[in-house]
Amino acid sequence: MQILLCVKQVPDDSIEIHLDKEKKKPNLNGVSLVANAFDTYALELAVRFIENHGGKVSVLTVGADDSLNTLKNCLAVGANEAFFAKDDLYADLDAMGTADVLADAIHKIEKDKGEKFDLILCGKESTDEITGQVGAMLSEKLGTGYVSSAIEIDLKDNVMEIHQETEEGYNLVSLECPSVVTVSKPDYDPRYPTIKSKMASRKAVIPTYSAADIGDVKQAKVRLIEYVEPPKKEAGIKIQEKDAVLAVNAVMEQMKKDKAI
Repeated sequence: MQILLCVKQVPDDSIEIHLDKEKKKPNLNGVSLVANAFDTYALELAVRFIENHGGKVSVLTVGADDSLNTLKNCLAVGANEAFFAKDDLYADLDAMGTADVLADAIHKIEKDKGEKFDLILCGKESTDEITGQVGAMLSEKLGTGYVSSAIEIDLKDNVMEIHQETEEGYNLVSLECPSVVTVSKPDYDPRYPTIKSKMASRKAVIPTYSAADIGDVKQAKVRLIEYVEPPKKEAGIKIQEKDAVLAVNAVMEQMKKDKAI
Protein backbone atom coordinates (compact mmCIF):
# COMPACT_ATOMS: atom_id res chain seq x y z
CA MET A 1 0.00 0.00 0.00
CA GLN A 2 1.42 3.36 -1.09
CA ILE A 3 0.14 6.08 1.25
CA LEU A 4 0.66 9.83 0.83
CA LEU A 5 0.00 12.24 3.68
CA CYS A 6 -0.61 15.92 2.88
CA VAL A 7 0.73 17.87 5.87
CA LYS A 8 0.42 21.57 6.66
CA GLN A 9 2.80 23.63 8.79
CA VAL A 10 0.92 25.81 11.28
CA PRO A 11 1.68 27.95 14.36
CA ASP A 12 2.02 25.89 17.54
CA ASP A 13 -1.51 25.92 19.01
CA SER A 14 -0.27 24.86 22.45
CA ILE A 15 0.84 28.48 22.91
CA GLU A 16 -1.66 31.25 23.58
CA ILE A 17 -1.64 33.54 20.54
CA HIS A 18 -2.98 37.10 20.63
CA LEU A 19 -4.12 39.44 17.89
CA ASP A 20 -1.91 42.25 16.67
CA LYS A 21 -4.52 45.03 16.75
CA GLU A 22 -2.66 47.25 14.29
CA LYS A 23 -1.99 44.61 11.65
CA LYS A 24 -5.28 42.77 12.35
CA LYS A 25 -3.37 39.49 12.25
CA PRO A 26 -2.24 36.99 14.90
CA ASN A 27 1.03 38.01 16.53
CA LEU A 28 3.30 35.04 15.80
CA ASN A 29 6.52 36.50 17.17
CA GLY A 30 8.29 33.76 19.10
CA VAL A 31 5.71 31.13 18.09
CA SER A 32 7.16 27.93 16.63
CA LEU A 33 5.82 26.40 13.42
CA VAL A 34 4.84 22.74 13.67
CA ALA A 35 2.91 20.07 11.79
CA ASN A 36 -0.85 20.49 12.02
CA ALA A 37 -2.20 18.35 14.87
CA PHE A 38 -4.74 16.43 12.75
CA ASP A 39 -1.99 15.70 10.21
CA THR A 40 0.13 14.14 12.96
CA TYR A 41 -2.82 11.89 13.85
CA ALA A 42 -3.10 10.92 10.19
CA LEU A 43 0.62 10.13 10.05
CA GLU A 44 0.43 7.87 13.10
CA LEU A 45 -2.59 6.10 11.60
CA ALA A 46 -0.70 5.60 8.32
CA VAL A 47 2.45 4.28 10.00
CA ARG A 48 0.43 1.80 12.06
CA PHE A 49 -1.33 0.67 8.89
CA ILE A 50 1.88 -0.16 7.02
CA GLU A 51 3.33 -1.82 10.12
CA ASN A 52 0.39 -4.23 9.94
CA HIS A 53 -0.04 -4.57 6.18
CA GLY A 54 3.21 -3.40 4.56
CA GLY A 55 3.85 -0.51 2.20
CA LYS A 56 5.32 2.96 2.33
CA VAL A 57 4.28 6.32 3.77
CA SER A 58 5.21 9.53 1.92
CA VAL A 59 4.53 13.08 3.11
CA LEU A 60 3.94 16.21 1.05
CA THR A 61 3.62 19.84 2.05
CA VAL A 62 2.87 22.98 0.04
CA GLY A 63 3.97 26.45 1.09
CA ALA A 64 5.98 29.60 0.60
CA ASP A 65 7.93 29.25 3.85
CA ASP A 66 10.56 26.76 4.91
CA SER A 67 8.81 23.58 6.09
CA LEU A 68 11.80 21.25 5.92
CA ASN A 69 11.93 20.80 9.69
CA THR A 70 8.28 19.80 9.73
CA LEU A 71 8.88 17.26 6.97
CA LYS A 72 11.96 15.89 8.72
CA ASN A 73 9.98 15.54 11.93
CA CYS A 74 7.47 13.45 9.98
CA LEU A 75 10.35 11.26 8.75
CA ALA A 76 11.54 10.87 12.33
CA VAL A 77 8.23 9.33 13.43
CA GLY A 78 7.70 6.81 10.66
CA ALA A 79 7.31 8.40 7.23
CA ASN A 80 9.59 6.85 4.60
CA GLU A 81 10.03 9.81 2.25
CA ALA A 82 9.00 13.46 1.92
CA PHE A 83 8.31 16.00 -0.82
CA PHE A 84 8.16 19.80 -0.66
CA ALA A 85 6.24 22.01 -3.10
CA LYS A 86 7.77 25.39 -2.30
CA ASP A 87 7.17 28.70 -4.05
CA ASP A 88 6.39 32.29 -3.08
CA LEU A 89 3.30 31.96 -5.31
CA TYR A 90 1.88 29.59 -2.66
CA ALA A 91 1.81 32.31 0.02
CA ASP A 92 -1.87 33.25 -0.25
CA LEU A 93 -3.58 30.09 -1.44
CA ASP A 94 -7.20 29.52 -0.45
CA ALA A 95 -8.59 26.03 0.11
CA MET A 96 -9.34 25.47 -3.58
CA GLY A 97 -5.93 26.77 -4.62
CA THR A 98 -4.24 24.47 -2.12
CA ALA A 99 -6.17 21.50 -3.46
CA ASP A 100 -5.17 22.47 -7.02
CA VAL A 101 -1.46 22.61 -6.13
CA LEU A 102 -1.65 19.37 -4.14
CA ALA A 103 -3.33 17.57 -7.06
CA ASP A 104 -0.73 18.85 -9.54
CA ALA A 105 2.11 17.97 -7.15
CA ILE A 106 0.72 14.46 -6.65
CA HIS A 107 0.56 13.90 -10.42
CA LYS A 108 4.16 15.16 -10.74
CA ILE A 109 5.44 12.92 -7.93
CA GLU A 110 3.60 9.87 -9.29
CA LYS A 111 5.10 10.49 -12.73
CA ASP A 112 8.61 10.85 -11.30
CA LYS A 113 8.26 7.75 -9.12
CA GLY A 114 6.58 5.68 -11.83
CA GLU A 115 3.87 4.51 -9.43
CA LYS A 116 0.59 5.82 -8.09
CA PHE A 117 -0.54 6.35 -4.52
CA ASP A 118 -3.27 4.01 -3.27
CA LEU A 119 -4.39 6.20 -0.38
CA ILE A 120 -4.05 9.94 0.20
CA LEU A 121 -4.57 11.20 3.74
CA CYS A 122 -5.20 14.69 5.09
CA GLY A 123 -6.03 15.92 8.56
CA LYS A 124 -9.74 16.67 8.76
CA GLU A 125 -8.92 20.37 9.26
CA SER A 126 -6.02 22.68 10.07
CA THR A 127 -5.71 24.31 13.46
CA ASP A 128 -5.08 27.76 11.97
CA GLU A 129 -7.77 28.34 9.33
CA ILE A 130 -10.08 25.40 10.18
CA THR A 131 -11.81 25.29 6.79
CA GLY A 132 -12.04 21.49 6.62
CA GLN A 133 -12.40 21.73 2.83
CA VAL A 134 -9.08 20.77 1.25
CA GLY A 135 -9.49 16.98 1.50
CA ALA A 136 -12.89 16.96 -0.20
CA MET A 137 -11.72 19.35 -2.93
CA LEU A 138 -8.58 17.26 -3.50
CA SER A 139 -10.58 14.08 -4.00
CA GLU A 140 -12.79 15.88 -6.52
CA LYS A 141 -9.77 17.08 -8.50
CA LEU A 142 -8.14 13.63 -8.42
CA GLY A 143 -11.42 11.87 -9.27
CA THR A 144 -11.18 9.45 -6.35
CA GLY A 145 -13.43 8.15 -3.61
CA TYR A 146 -13.63 10.18 -0.40
CA VAL A 147 -14.37 9.62 3.29
CA SER A 148 -14.07 12.27 6.01
CA SER A 149 -13.29 12.08 9.74
CA ALA A 150 -11.70 8.62 9.79
CA ILE A 151 -10.49 7.30 13.16
CA GLU A 152 -9.38 3.86 11.96
CA ILE A 153 -8.40 2.29 8.64
CA ASP A 154 -8.02 -1.45 8.10
CA LEU A 155 -7.65 -3.78 5.13
CA LYS A 156 -10.08 -6.64 4.59
CA ASP A 157 -10.09 -8.79 1.44
CA ASN A 158 -7.98 -6.12 -0.33
CA VAL A 159 -10.64 -3.49 0.39
CA MET A 160 -10.17 -0.69 2.93
CA GLU A 161 -12.55 -0.51 5.86
CA ILE A 162 -12.89 2.98 7.31
CA HIS A 163 -14.30 3.79 10.73
CA GLN A 164 -15.82 7.22 10.14
CA GLU A 165 -16.45 9.31 13.26
CA THR A 166 -19.98 10.65 13.75
CA GLU A 167 -21.76 12.43 16.59
CA GLU A 168 -23.40 9.15 17.60
CA GLY A 169 -20.38 6.85 17.19
CA TYR A 170 -18.97 5.79 13.84
CA ASN A 171 -19.94 4.47 10.42
CA LEU A 172 -18.14 1.48 8.90
CA VAL A 173 -17.38 2.38 5.28
CA SER A 174 -15.92 0.17 2.54
CA LEU A 175 -13.61 2.07 0.19
CA GLU A 176 -11.65 1.07 -2.91
CA CYS A 177 -8.28 2.50 -3.94
CA PRO A 178 -7.28 5.10 -4.92
CA SER A 179 -9.07 7.31 -2.39
CA VAL A 180 -8.70 10.44 -0.29
CA VAL A 181 -9.48 10.16 3.43
CA THR A 182 -9.41 12.89 6.06
CA VAL A 183 -8.47 11.85 9.58
CA SER A 184 -9.91 12.92 12.93
CA LYS A 185 -8.46 12.07 16.37
CA PRO A 186 -7.97 8.30 16.79
CA ASP A 187 -7.93 6.56 20.16
CA TYR A 188 -4.15 6.96 20.44
CA ASP A 189 -1.55 9.73 20.32
CA PRO A 190 1.28 10.15 17.81
CA ARG A 191 4.55 8.44 18.73
CA TYR A 192 7.71 10.28 19.74
CA PRO A 193 10.88 10.12 17.63
CA THR A 194 13.92 8.23 18.85
CA ILE A 195 17.43 9.69 18.86
CA LYS A 196 18.33 7.31 16.03
CA SER A 197 15.32 8.31 13.89
CA LYS A 198 15.98 12.01 14.53
CA MET A 199 19.59 11.69 13.40
CA ALA A 200 18.53 9.79 10.27
CA SER A 201 15.83 12.35 9.39
CA ARG A 202 18.35 15.22 9.57
CA LYS A 203 20.36 13.60 6.78
CA ALA A 204 17.34 12.99 4.56
CA VAL A 205 17.33 14.58 1.10
CA ILE A 206 13.88 16.01 0.39
CA PRO A 207 12.96 16.70 -3.27
CA THR A 208 11.66 20.25 -3.73
CA TYR A 209 9.37 21.38 -6.54
CA SER A 210 8.60 24.94 -7.63
CA ALA A 211 5.43 26.20 -9.26
CA ALA A 212 7.24 25.99 -12.60
CA ASP A 213 7.79 22.28 -12.00
CA ILE A 214 4.22 21.58 -10.97
CA GLY A 215 1.88 23.84 -12.91
CA ASP A 216 0.09 27.19 -13.01
CA VAL A 217 -1.20 28.71 -9.77
CA LYS A 218 -4.81 29.87 -9.95
CA GLN A 219 -5.83 33.15 -8.36
CA ALA A 220 -7.49 32.76 -4.97
CA LYS A 221 -11.29 33.03 -5.04
CA VAL A 222 -11.56 33.54 -1.27
CA ARG A 223 -9.67 36.33 0.49
CA LEU A 224 -9.24 36.83 4.23
CA ILE A 225 -9.99 40.45 5.10
CA GLU A 226 -9.03 40.53 8.77
CA TYR A 227 -9.05 38.62 12.03
CA VAL A 228 -11.32 39.76 14.87
CA GLU A 229 -11.03 38.73 18.50
CA PRO A 230 -14.19 37.26 20.03
CA PRO A 231 -15.90 39.55 22.56
CA LYS A 232 -14.86 39.02 26.14
CA LYS A 233 -17.39 37.25 28.31
CA GLU A 234 -19.10 39.49 30.84
CA ALA A 235 -19.04 38.51 34.48
CA GLY A 236 -22.00 36.40 35.50
CA ILE A 237 -24.54 37.14 38.22
CA LYS A 238 -24.22 35.17 41.42
CA ILE A 239 -27.44 34.22 43.17
CA GLN A 240 -26.96 34.77 46.91
CA GLU A 241 -30.21 33.21 48.14
CA LYS A 242 -29.61 30.10 50.27
CA ASP A 243 -33.22 28.95 50.15
CA ALA A 244 -33.83 26.88 47.01
CA VAL A 245 -37.27 28.39 46.30
CA LEU A 246 -36.01 31.94 46.67
CA ALA A 247 -32.96 31.13 44.55
CA VAL A 248 -35.11 29.75 41.71
CA ASN A 249 -37.40 32.80 41.88
CA ALA A 250 -34.39 35.10 41.70
CA VAL A 251 -33.06 33.24 38.65
CA MET A 252 -36.42 33.42 36.89
CA GLU A 253 -36.74 37.14 37.56
CA GLN A 254 -33.24 37.78 36.23
CA MET A 255 -33.96 35.75 33.09
CA LYS A 256 -37.16 37.72 32.52
CA LYS A 257 -35.21 40.95 32.98
CA ASP A 258 -32.65 39.80 30.42
CA LYS A 259 -35.47 38.67 28.08
CA ALA A 260 -34.09 35.15 28.04
CA ILE A 261 -37.62 33.82 28.69
